[in-house]
Amino acid sequence: MKRKASLFFYTASIAITFVAVVFTLNQLSTMAATLNTLLPDSGSIFFLISTLLLLAALYSGIRLFSLPKKPALPNNEKAREMAAYTAYLAKQMPVHSKHPDASNQKKELRWVRTNLKFLEVDSLNTVKEIATKNFFVGAFAQNTSYGTTTSLLNNIKMVWAIYSIHNREQHLREFILLIRSVYEFLPLADFKKEEIPAHIKPIIQSSFSNTLSSLLPAGNLLTPFFLNLFLAGATNTYLTCLAGIIATRHSQVLSEEDQKEVIQQSMFEASFMLKEIVRECNPLLSVTISKAVKQAGIESLDTVQPSSGSGIAQDIVSHLASSLKNIIRENISQEREED
Repeated sequence: MKRKASLFFYTASIAITFVAVVFTLNQLSTMAATLNTLLPDSGSIFFLISTLLLLAALYSGIRLFSLPKKPALPNNEKAREMAAYTAYLAKQMPVHSKHPDASNQKKELRWVRTNLKFLEVDSLNTVKEIATKNFFVGAFAQNTSYGTTTSLLNNIKMVWAIYSIHNREQHLREFILLIRSVYEFLPLADFKKEEIPAHIKPIIQSSFSNTLSSLLPAGNLLTPFFLNLFLAGATNTYLTCLAGIIATRHSQVLSEEDQKEVIQQSMFEASFMLKEIVRECNPLLSVTISKAVKQAGIESLDTVQPSSGSGIAQDIVSHLASSLKNIIRENISQEREED
């Protein structure tokens, strides 16, 4: 089935391309003949310019979707191919401004490793920044098309930023391959039930933090509602952290041995980054929830009575969103005043 589908795809592509070329040339020839009747030799000039423009577009398209000539990935650091691969990396990646030996022309393995460490710091800072945004997107826009789309776009921007940090020249096809590799390593992309507990554990540990337990009194009627906010935010953040760290590790692979350890190392680092982000976001979310509860006309969460409708929850969500907007505006105003 796969072979038949591939054969159909390639033959159909060739046929469509052939028809498009014939149709384009026919249209250009007709237009050139019309121009020749109005002004001698103008048709030939038009046909020549049009052909050059089409060839230029074709050339730029080939460059856009072409892959760079990349040496084979060494089996280990002692392999013969390591020197050629190191030279390729040194040429491909930008030299970090904080590199202590930026002017070195030899670009040996030690130099490459040092430069990769500096690039890694910038990459992980980008991951943390996007993952923090996705925490609030997951908490307040969970199970909505807006939240899903926003998180996806943020993740794509994050992977592109990581790819740009590690590559002096960007290639669209190489970037698409990186996105595909990241997706294949994410949980549920290739569902294996034995791997799910390892992914759930850091989410639960980060969500049930001291800040959260002190905020939500036991037995409160709205406790499940708030727990849902924290769990949704933590889940979204974990997936973002995992995707960003996987992209970083793929961009920093030096041998096949490193490539085999990408997923395990990424899961380990993602769990630590998740805890750090949730620890920073929980106080902000806690204060926001407290203000929103008071603005909704509720003196204490313990005073909430059972209700058949969802009006209280909707009021609190709207006040949460409003409070967050005000906090963000205040932070932006303070940063501008400091600048």
